Amino acid sequence: MLTLCLSLLLLISPNSQITDKNEKVMKFELVSLPYATDALAPVIGKATIEFHHGKHLLAYVNNLNNLIPGTKFENADLETIVKESDGAIFNNAGQVLNHNLYFTQFSPKGGGKPSGALAKAIDDQWGSFEEFQKEFVNGGVTQFGSGWVWLAKDKDGKLFITKESNAGNPVTKGLTPILGFDVWEHSYYLDYQNRRADHLAELWKIVDWSVVEKRY
Repeated sequence: MLTLCLSLLLLISPNSQITDKNEKVMKFELVSLPYATDALAPVIGKATIEFHHGKHLLAYVNNLNNLIPGTKFENADLETIVKESDGAIFNNAGQVLNHNLYFTQFSPKGGGKPSGALAKAIDDQWGSFEEFQKEFVNGGVTQFGSGWVWLAKDKDGKLFITKESNAGNPVTKGLTPILGFDVWEHSYYLDYQNRRADHLAELWKIVDWSVVEKRY
């Protein structure tokens, strides 16, 4: 009898896995960093990572989880939400998708150049990796205000550089994003102040091309 009572107490304890049916289920979670918060310094400093990932991105995740219950997006995947939503849902979903791709494309052992099919596609499109880099950085520098510059592919593997304002992502154009640089000021201001071009030039040192190649 004592064993049965103890078992019942465990089942109804606050730490049990049973949840109230009305409790809000958090559909989207903060993406885990594949490196320590100080691992990308000096390209991206520890404080920037902590604020950018732990504050800004977390806010987008929480906002999205609060916005979608009761909407047609309640059971949708993130990419579908970005493609089909607008307003606040789009803004927060877009930023969650953007940052998930952004934070997982870097490594303290990154840098160098891509290889294989991606390297060939870049050469075919821009003539050389160096020319691609110049055009990509220029896209980020000339993006007015907040936004992103992306390397994206179409269904045939052709590559494009796109500039997206605010929470924009190439998926809304039918493209697949494979590399993105954030040009919102919160992504670089602590480390570079207003020197956006310097920030973008430095990011090449930490790009994990093995991740980008898998996206291609």
